[in-house]
Amino acid sequence: MKPPYKIILEPVVSEKGTDLTQKENKVLFKVDRYSNKSEIRWAVEELYPAVKVCEVNTISVKGKPKRVRTQLGRTSHWKKALIKLREGDKIEFAS
Repeated sequence: MKPPYKIILEPVVSEKGTDLTQKENKVLFKVDRYSNKSEIRWAVEELYPAVKVCEVNTISVKGKPKRVRTQLGRTSHWKKALIKLREGDKIEFAS
């Protein structure tokens, strides 16, 4: 099994993600494309020992087409995990 910091890559800081954190006690993370829900649950609980994960939903995000001058390309595909935490648990991110 991979170490937890190779599964959970970074938090997704967006307007929608902040709204989910405040209203529904959910957190968004960018995760390894090839990790599954049980690995993601384990990695979050290892990196943040004070929290308990109730539910994990994953979304595969396709890369967008981009153009730099005359060359065409794409941004890379990635996976997003929506993690629901136990009532009262919270993950704080430094701004």
